[in-house]
Formats: sequence, structure tokens, C-alpha cells
Amino acid sequence: MNANETTPYPRRSGTAPVWWRDAVIYQVYPRSYADSDGDGIGDLPGITARLGHLSELGVDAVWLSPFYPSPQADAGYDVADYRDVDPLFGTLADADAMIAKARELGVRVIVDLVPNHTSSAHRWFAEALADTPGGPARQRYIFRDGRGPDGAEAPNSWQSVFGGSAWTRITEPDGTPGQWYLHLFDVGQPDLNWDNPEVRTEFLDILRFWLDRGVDGFRVDVAHGLIKQADLPEWQEPQEILSGQEVAKPRPPMWDQDGVHEIYRSWRKLLDSYPGDRILVAEAWVEPAERLARYVRPDEMHQAFNFEYLLAAWSAPAQYAVITRSLEAADAVGAPTTWVLSNHDVVRHASRLGLPIGTPKPNGIGVGDPQPDPALGLRRARAATLLMLSLPGSAYLYQGEELGLPEHTALPDEARQDPTWARSGHTERGRDGCRVPIPWEADAPSYGFGPTDASWLPQPPSWAEYALDRQRGVPGSTYEMYRTALRLRREAELGGGTLEWLPAADDVLAFRNGTVGVLTNFGPNPVPLPDGAEVLATSGALDEHGVPTDVTAWYRA
Repeated sequence: MNANETTPYPRRSGTAPVWWRDAVIYQVYPRSYADSDGDGIGDLPGITARLGHLSELGVDAVWLSPFYPSPQADAGYDVADYRDVDPLFGTLADADAMIAKARELGVRVIVDLVPNHTSSAHRWFAEALADTPGGPARQRYIFRDGRGPDGAEAPNSWQSVFGGSAWTRITEPDGTPGQWYLHLFDVGQPDLNWDNPEVRTEFLDILRFWLDRGVDGFRVDVAHGLIKQADLPEWQEPQEILSGQEVAKPRPPMWDQDGVHEIYRSWRKLLDSYPGDRILVAEAWVEPAERLARYVRPDEMHQAFNFEYLLAAWSAPAQYAVITRSLEAADAVGAPTTWVLSNHDVVRHASRLGLPIGTPKPNGIGVGDPQPDPALGLRRARAATLLMLSLPGSAYLYQGEELGLPEHTALPDEARQDPTWARSGHTERGRDGCRVPIPWEADAPSYGFGPTDASWLPQPPSWAEYALDRQRGVPGSTYEMYRTALRLRREAELGGGTLEWLPAADDVLAFRNGTVGVLTNFGPNPVPLPDGAEVLATSGALDEHGVPTDVTAWYRA
């Protein structure tokens, strides 16, 4: 790497910085955050009661995964009604109370929007099933005739992200075998037809509904999937999320089509008509970085998750490459880079980084699978977090990572609820291990998740040691490391800074961001800090020789 190369990053101008350019945003998975009524499922009143934790931690906003009415075929990402709250989680009044409490605490609220598909329980889909082929209700979705003389073969070879065919055949109102509908995810998640003006009008109205209730933005699920290539051509490649390689590949006909950008420009105009810098955040599994940057051009979305960074190997060259590439691509369109290490769809980074370097990203870990080294994983996770929080741009945290929570890697298979487990023929364990309810109090029922021992996914006994009340006020705990880092990040304005690489060995990352120097040691031997360096924060204890392996240090440069 060129140690003298400087990656430019535009500083914010003016006296009123735009909050989202350097925000730290905390993801809450509602069913696993806090349960107010003891039924074992987290809810909106539980979230409201625990919002003080986010204020104390020092984040700027909270993003909530879906809480809308849903059959829960995919944990709420199968939405039956976009303008209400599922009774599992509470009521619209509870949502209003949560938004009001967050505002009182100075925490903005971002909600999930799921525009690629509805639930099969949505009113529109019931109307489509009752309609005739080519009718207006069917045209809201992607229905096609089957192949073969009797239409018994799927319209094409596309596969579901969750495994199996992406097509399901319906029975027509007269009882005969009928058309097929596309579902790139679960069979209960029919894809919408975004070439239909009625679909576009409906979602603009949904955006208005929540903006009028005071939300500060939307995280857009499967933002790269709304438009499909019009002729639905054959595509027999597996549905991989990202290749993680720099090799150019053909773009799949169901992902990252250019037509999605027109949709987001219309949404941006709507959000810009509201006060308070409301934002759009793209969940777009897109590579290379230059393609992802198209989603955050000045008239489109504000942020896009940097999944290439999440997937990068734990090594100095890999981290240098992805950080440099990400900043350059985002800078080219004047956008911030949005860093992330964990979320509700991937193995928690405290476990993922405990696997041997080079291990392909697992889709869940269970009994009988290669197990991560928990001590090594947490050590690297803390170093990775301190590295991430020192980078210019915005950062996302996933609930529980501030406690150092690992994946539940011994979750009984019979307890799994992720549709991936069933649809893959029990070959992919899926995402349940990162969704287990989090521990608040070591000695309370369900570790303080709720007032009873009920928990929709079983919590491992080892989680008592990660509980918040075991870490709050304890020097060196993961929780206190996060609080210190977030405070220093804000005070030193690292999110709005400029990254300048410093000379370093091949197994070390070293850079300066404003007045703060950052060093992450990936190598086997301790690395000294510059003479006279004032240490500000570390992910692990330093020794007499400097920064040990798998440790990040911040110091006054």
C-alpha cells in the first residue's frame, strides 16, 4: 500500500452540519430488544422503556426493523399493512409514544420500509388471486404463465434468496392450475411490479403517512431489487449476496437495474419537502463500490450500507483496500460512506471474526458447524469497532454489539424460525443466531429482556456475563469502550474528518483523522506508537512494546 496516499473526504460546510453525514445509528430488532408484557416477544412499549440506553450510549438515531402487521413468515419483512402496527408489537399509539420519547431524548427515529414485496396476506395480493390473468390487481405483482404445454413449468429458472424456486403457481378462482408469481424471497413475499404506476403512487403515500407521524427517515429493504429486467431472462447462477471479489461479473437481471434510481429520485423530492433533514438509507447488496455510490447521488438516497466493508477479511491489505475504495467512490458523488459490521442478517462480528481468516461468510452457525474462538472473536470485534468508529462518515451499530454479544452458535435446530433453514433443505442455518433477545440484567428472568423467562428464541446461559448491568461502569468492558469511543468520536468530529494514511508495515493500518491518530495491528508482534503519543482509547490493553496484535489504539496526533 502507498503509505503517503491521502484519501480525500469532503468536510461539512456551514455552521449547521447535516446530522446524517456523520451519524451513529443503532439498529433495534423489535422482537429481540425489550419485552414489556412477558409474552417472550419484544414490543414498542419495551423499546420506549429502554430508549434511555441509546441516549446514554451516545448514538444519534435508532433504526427499527419492521413492526407492521404481518404473518411473520420472514420476521415481519412480509408486510400485510404498511400503515399500522402488528398487535405483537403494540399499537399506532405506542409507535407515536415511542417517537415522542425518542425526540425528548434527542434520538432520531428511522423505520424500515419494505417495497420490493408485500406479504401474501396483503389486501392487494388477495385481490390479485381473485382477479383474472392480466387483470389490474395482478398487474401490481409479477405474474406470468408457466412454460410447457400445460404451463406446469416455472416461467424461468430464477432462484429464491432463501433457496428453491423463486416462482409459485396459484390456483385460479375457478379451481384450475393457474399462473405463477415471482417471490425472490419467501413464498409468502410476492414481488411487486414497480413498472405499475399504482405501486409507485401507493408507496409515496406510505412515506407521507410515516413522515407525518414524525419519523426521521426510512431504511429501504432490498433497495436494489425493485426493478427487474423486463424480459425476465434466464439466470441460473446461485443467489449470492456479494461475491467479495474484484472480478467483474454480469449483473443479475433481478438486481441493481438502472430503473431503480428514478424511483428514489421521486422519493427524495418528497422527503426534501419535509423539514428536519429526513433521510433514505439503502440496503443495497451491490458491487463494485462505484455501482453502490449511484444510490447516494445528490438527488437520490442519503446513505447506503457498505456491505463490502462488512465482508472484508480481517487483514491490513483487505481493510486498506475496502476503506480506500469506499471513500473514493462515495467522495465522487459527494456522499458519506456508511460503515457497518453487524446487522440482523449476518453472523455477529464478535463470532464471525473468531473464525480462521479466509473462512467464507457463514449463513448462520449451529451445532456441528466449525465453531468460532469466542475470545479471539471478541478481541478482533473490539478492534474492528474502534477502527470503524474512527473513519469519516456514518456508522451503524446492531443491538447487543455494544455488549460484545456473540452469535448464538449452539441454538437448537428445532428452535429455528428463519425461512432459510427450511427452504434450503436444512443446509443453511440462517439468521436466528444473531436475533436472539439481548441481555440487560444478569440475574433477572430472561436476563431482563422481559418480566418472565419467556423468549421467542432461547438465550444461551453464557449470556449472563454479557448483560448490561455487569458492564456498566466497569473500566475496560465492551460497553464502556463503546461509550468512550462514541464520545471521543463526537468531540473530535471524526465522522466529518479527512483520512490520511501514515507509513506503516504491511500488517498494520495507520492513519490520521484530524487530530486523532489511529493504529490497528493485524500482525503477530507489538507495534510502538509514535513518541509522545497521548493514548485516547484502545480496544485492548497495550503492553510495554506498544499495540499488541488484534488491537486498535486512538491517540492524539
